[in-house]
Amino acid sequence: MSILIFLIILSALIIVHELGHFLVARYFGIRVDEFGLGYPPRAAKLFKWKGADFTLNWLPFGGFVKIFGENPEEDLTPTSSTKDMLLSSPSSRRGLGEVDSFQAKNRGIQAAVLAAGVFFNLLFAWLLISLSFMTGIPSPANPNLPIENPRTVITLVVPESPAALSGLKTGDVILYFTPEEATSYIKNSSGAIAFNIERGKEILRKTITPNEDILPGQRAVGISMETIGTVKLPWHLALWYGMKTTVSLTALTTEAIGSLISKAVVGQADLGAVTGPVGIVGMVGEIRELGWSYLVTFTALLSINLSIINLLPVPALDGGRLVFVGIESITRRRIPPRFFNAVNAAGFALLVFLMILITVRDVRNIF
Repeated sequence: MSILIFLIILSALIIVHELGHFLVARYFGIRVDEFGLGYPPRAAKLFKWKGADFTLNWLPFGGFVKIFGENPEEDLTPTSSTKDMLLSSPSSRRGLGEVDSFQAKNRGIQAAVLAAGVFFNLLFAWLLISLSFMTGIPSPANPNLPIENPRTVITLVVPESPAALSGLKTGDVILYFTPEEATSYIKNSSGAIAFNIERGKEILRKTITPNEDILPGQRAVGISMETIGTVKLPWHLALWYGMKTTVSLTALTTEAIGSLISKAVVGQADLGAVTGPVGIVGMVGEIRELGWSYLVTFTALLSINLSIINLLPVPALDGGRLVFVGIESITRRRIPPRFFNAVNAAGFALLVFLMILITVRDVRNIF
C-alpha cells in the first residue's frame, strides 16, 4: 500500500509540474504536441485539448509534455494548420515553421515556460497546505492560531537512549501530562517511571529508567516534547496561513539544500540526510498511520522540495535550462545544439548515478 500511495503522490507532483509547462507554453502560443499521463509506450489517446494529444501510457506513474521546438535539433517543419495561418496572415510570419515553436520565442517567454513547472509545484503545495488548514492540520501551540485538542507529542527520540530502548517513537502521544509536567516528572524521579502512550489507535504503557548520561547532573530519558493540537480555519484564513506556511517552508528548504550543497563542495556533507525513492516509501508508510492530514502536508513538502531541486543549475533540470537561456540572452547567440544535448545528457547521467547511490544506501539501511 505504501508503494502505491508513493506512486500516486509522485505522479501527482510530476503531472502538476508538467501542467505548468503546458499551460504557459500554450498561453504564449507555443505548440504542444503531447501531454502524456505515465511514460511510453503509449496505451491510448484520450482526447485533444488546446491542440495537444492527451495520452495514457503503460508505465503508470509521472507524466511528460512535448513542447514543439524545445529540443534545438528538432524538425521545425510547420503543420498544415500552421501553414494555413501563415499564408493567410503574411504579416505574422517570423520564419515558416517556427512561429509556434519554443525556439522562436524571445528569451523571456522561454524562461517563463521553463520556470512554470516550479511555480506550479509551489502553487500545489500552497493549495495542499491550505486544504489541510480547512480540514484540520496538526500544529504546535501558537498564540496566533486557535488550537483544538492540545496533546503532548514526542517530537524526537535520541538513539540508544532509555526512551529509545523502551520502545518510544517520534509521534507518540504522552497521555495525562503537559510537556512541562512530563519534564518535571522525569527530573524528580528516583527510579523507573511509566507513561501511558497513545500510538495510532493503541494505548500502551511504557516503563523507562531515566539516567544522567544524556544531561549531566539531570535525570533524562532522551526525548523532546511539544504541545501539538489541531488547527482548523475558515477558507479565507486557510489560504492566507497556507501561503505564509508555504513561503516559510520554501525558505527553510532552500536554506537546507543550499547548506548541503555548500558542505558537499568541501567534502563535509552528511549524505545520510538525503533520502531517495526507497526511503520515501518507508516514510509514506509511517506518515500514513498518523492520518490523512499528515500525508497531505508531507505531499506539500515533497512538492516544495521538487520545485527547489528543479531550479538547481544542473543540466537536464529546469534550472540548467534557465542557465542556457540566460547565456543566450547575454551573448545574443544560440548555443550549438550538439553542445546543448551533450551537456544535458551528461547532467542526466549524473542525476541517475546519484539516484542509484542514494537508493542503494536506502536499501542497505532497511536490511
